[in-house]
Amino acid sequence: MAVKIVTDSTSDLPKELAESLGVTVVAQNIHFGAETFKDNVTLSPDEFYSRLASSADLPKTSQASPGDFNEVYERVGRDADAIVSVHVSSKLSGTYNSAVQAAGQASVKLPVEVIDSAQVSVGLALIVIAAAEAANRGAGVEEVVEVVHDTKSRSQCICLFETLEYLEKGGRIGKARAMLGSMLKIKPMIIIRDGQVDELGKGRTFRKALAKLKQTARGFAPVEALTVMHSTTPELAREVGDDLADLLPEGVDPGVARFGPALGVYTGPGAIGIGIVQARA
Repeated sequence: MAVKIVTDSTSDLPKELAESLGVTVVAQNIHFGAETFKDNVTLSPDEFYSRLASSADLPKTSQASPGDFNEVYERVGRDADAIVSVHVSSKLSGTYNSAVQAAGQASVKLPVEVIDSAQVSVGLALIVIAAAEAANRGAGVEEVVEVVHDTKSRSQCICLFETLEYLEKGGRIGKARAMLGSMLKIKPMIIIRDGQVDELGKGRTFRKALAKLKQTARGFAPVEALTVMHSTTPELAREVGDDLADLLPEGVDPGVARFGPALGVYTGPGAIGIGIVQARA
């Protein structure tokens, strides 16, 4: 038996990659009025963004419950010595607290290390990937936890939005609130700092802002991993990945993934994000 990795769907970890790494993803809840869906389980990204475009009211999210985590820990624990459960920043969601509560319940019969990533989306996904790769190499729980904290310390997540409307109405705008006064005139960029959304910059046009976003990404070099996120523009995400591929070690390709429903509630359509793990000094 071995260490198993659990995360939540705000990681936007592609399903195929999660399966190949043996990572279990606990779904968040998406609410369109009286209808409730499980993120990427009963509501796909295509379905979500289509609904988002036609819905009169913005959807809402809620974290997975302690009961959801309890069920996962019991099931995953049947074939594990320990579980390392890595989650979205506790300053952005109650998910971490749900996981902590579940880990402390008597029905969970094995050690569960719950870690606050202080990240979200691809910033979280890259930490989870590093943890899973370590576990799959046969690392013990202490080593996997060490890998999580080391990767967390080097993880960066930056994003460019068409508008801050979704982030502001969803109540996750954090320190980027100062940009709201001019949000209709600019294309806002944010960065995750200390587990919160913070202002990174702004551009008069999307293309100018995108150039600034890529310049910021280059400022984190040297890097060992890089993934580009998008909500509705896969071709643009691949273009950004190609532009930044030279930052990576030879033989390492940039990843391209998608903001799922749980994050799409806040990013809206047209968003581009870049997640980076900086190389060790």
